[in-house]
Amino acid sequence: MGRAPQLSPEGLLRGLGRWDATFLTIGSVVGTGIFITTADIARVLPHQGLIMLVWGLTGVLTLAGALSYAELGAMFPRAGGMYHFLKEAYGRLCGFLFGWACFWIIMSGGIAAIAVAFGEYLGSFAAVFSTDCVLLALPVGRWEWSVSGGQAAAALAILLLTAINYLGLRAGAGVQNLLTVFRIVAVVGFAVLAFGSEARTPVALLAPLPAVPLLAAFGVAMVAALWTYDGWYGPTFSAGEMRDPQRTLPFGLVWGVLIVLALYSLVNLVYLRALTLPEMAATRRIAETAAVALVGPGGGRLVSFAVLVSTFGCLSATILYSSRIYHPMARDGVFFRALAAVHPRFHTPGRSLWAQSLWGALLALTGTYEQLYTYVIFAMLLFHTATAGAVIVLRHRRPDAERPYRVAGYPWVPLLFLVSSVLLLANTLAEKPTESMIGLLILAAGVPAYAWWRRGAAAP
Repeated sequence: MGRAPQLSPEGLLRGLGRWDATFLTIGSVVGTGIFITTADIARVLPHQGLIMLVWGLTGVLTLAGALSYAELGAMFPRAGGMYHFLKEAYGRLCGFLFGWACFWIIMSGGIAAIAVAFGEYLGSFAAVFSTDCVLLALPVGRWEWSVSGGQAAAALAILLLTAINYLGLRAGAGVQNLLTVFRIVAVVGFAVLAFGSEARTPVALLAPLPAVPLLAAFGVAMVAALWTYDGWYGPTFSAGEMRDPQRTLPFGLVWGVLIVLALYSLVNLVYLRALTLPEMAATRRIAETAAVALVGPGGGRLVSFAVLVSTFGCLSATILYSSRIYHPMARDGVFFRALAAVHPRFHTPGRSLWAQSLWGALLALTGTYEQLYTYVIFAMLLFHTATAGAVIVLRHRRPDAERPYRVAGYPWVPLLFLVSSVLLLANTLAEKPTESMIGLLILAAGVPAYAWWRRGAAAP
């Protein structure tokens, strides 16, 4: 007879090992960003050495965040991640507002955005899925609702990956691991191919500084790079499905971030060998442009395929981890009760998965996710700042609590991440004040919803 599966108190299967957690970290981060963002950085910071410094420092800040979240995740090794961290440090309302924003916009909108990006790249291989190909157009009053091939591909991708994740943790994690390994091999293969070709431009990291406002430009570049590292915290949401989560989660977070840092540094060195700074600044898809410059049109086509698979993998990871937020909320009586259910056979939060993905697919089909997402960027950063501070808050409020993992370099490492989060928050408020205020209003709309759910939970 086989050994009985190890289940969490919530009924979820504890089936993720250390490398599953590591691949989930990598898969949650590596999407389209690294294949695009360096061009944006080169436009504001035209200096090879400073570009590499931006990526290196951003990686260090992300590692500080990973170390900090590892302590919190080891303290509360349950499905839901940041929901539990915020609830334990600041109270139930704070945790609820995070989950509220995630369901309606942050995670569902992020899933829609990644899926539509997948559809755009798929359209370059199959014209029917192009965003320029209108499949459906219906008049709705004075407004016309249209669905492009890219949007249809986005919705289909969301539904397919949700079905796979619904059928079991090992099925979802297996697909995720396979896609992540492909991405790692693709990035390393891209680098080997590039370094095997003659460099088109010399790498001069210590060249004279450019005549631009360096401090402001460096700040803008750091913001762009930080967004490209976003998603590294994904495994904290799946801690309830990890074997020995007190060790597995810290291992997965730290090694995942370190591998991403190495991959990002390698790719950026390829860009510096392939393109001049003006060429980098002039392109929208820097990875494809660099590949074409080094090895010809065939290289660009291969990179496009790698980006397609990378985006699909990032979508897979996001669907897997983000659906774990709403299940514990429902169990706490502060969200739709039906989402608390765990499938009796597959041991997955099936209803939570489908609720999130159906809403994400609808956002992708209507295109509304683009505007909604700009509204909650500030709120999302606010939650990350609060979570960064939760390590310090809980050390003060619960000094004797069991901490299977303690962040090295306390309090400086959490403070480093906290300061970077505050700076990013301030930058977003300065750059998008109107959208930030609208985002706070959307967040505030969750307060009466929380009161309604709490009243229902308290009712006999």
